[in-house]
Amino acid sequence: MEFLEEANYQLKEIQTLEGHTDRVWSLAWNPSTGRDGVPPLLASCSGDKTVRIWERNLSSGSWDCKAVLDETHTRTVRSCAWSPSGKLLATASFDATTAIWENIGGDYECVSTLEVYFSVHDYLFNLVGMGHENEVKSVAWNASGSLLATCSRDKSVWIWEAMPGNEFECVSVLQGHAQDVKMVQWHPTMDVLFSCSYDNTIKVWWAEDVDSDNWQCVQTIGESNKYYTPTSLYAFSAPLLASSSSGFIFDTPGFLISGHSSTVWALSFNAEGDKMVSCSDDLTLKIWEADITRMQSGDGYAPWRHMCTLSGYHDRTIFSVHWSREGIIASGAADDAVRLFVESKDALIDGPSYKMLLKKEKAHDMDVNSVQWSPGERPLLASTSDDGTIKIWELASTL
Repeated sequence: MEFLEEANYQLKEIQTLEGHTDRVWSLAWNPSTGRDGVPPLLASCSGDKTVRIWERNLSSGSWDCKAVLDETHTRTVRSCAWSPSGKLLATASFDATTAIWENIGGDYECVSTLEVYFSVHDYLFNLVGMGHENEVKSVAWNASGSLLATCSRDKSVWIWEAMPGNEFECVSVLQGHAQDVKMVQWHPTMDVLFSCSYDNTIKVWWAEDVDSDNWQCVQTIGESNKYYTPTSLYAFSAPLLASSSSGFIFDTPGFLISGHSSTVWALSFNAEGDKMVSCSDDLTLKIWEADITRMQSGDGYAPWRHMCTLSGYHDRTIFSVHWSREGIIASGAADDAVRLFVESKDALIDGPSYKMLLKKEKAHDMDVNSVQWSPGERPLLASTSDDGTIKIWELASTL
């Protein structure tokens, strides 16, 4: 999509949603709503231990709270995610549990709690039998809804398989991060999992044969100023970028790793899934690209390469980033601001670059914790904040 200059757009506030009594950490749009006459629906989660379900009234245009889920979690609810079908809602909490909710006859019921699990694999018993040791920070579904990922302050990433009867079986516990894991996110078209952490890295997890449950870290995206080649990995005792049990190095000669220098808070993909954006405490957004057709054709793992870095647009920690299907990147930060970015068509000779489309100062009264584009026909942006509110925005042309 082609965008004009910044002066031709405004981020118009549609409504402020109030009801939470503590900071609102995150939100999730229901992917099955907002089209074909079905009103858009979103969930929000908060430090007040509750999840709220909001729906737009098609007649009045106003947003109303349709349900408050408040009888399951005993501490902050940090993350929420709808299944691809929109039938199930997963919520992750600082109480070390993940709850699964289903809309049954208009009422949301907790149909499963991912807390205590006894694995049939004896060698995993000690890990899996106890569940996450600390706060669960993020939850995400894969594209088919067959797998769920969670991550925690305990530095681990868990992958759960959805079973009949709303049962969930842990199929893998992934250890690799050195610090608190802030977010997990699945690739939009493939069963490849990404995790970002307080250890300043993004890790990419992949099972070449998904049925084997042999998930491995195939790439760690971290800070470096060196060019890595298969020989220099060993000659200079550089960190192993990607490995497997077969001993292969998934790397390209001359591949420059140019990762974040502080906590990586979030990441998001473009509609095609061949580009990724990440945000960090280092006040930057970074754009990455990969040859996903190589993986889709079964030709092995294709590493993510750094394309460009956007800096100087936020002056405090960038907590959230989301890429819309129209190609607009939204970011939200501790400077209370929201920024929008699009690809610039002016510098293709040196490769793709990105420019700021719009800036919204004081989008909230306090830190902006989450920004999410709606999946429906009408391109809406929702944001959450430490000020306890959710705001619904529309990108409008001033022409």
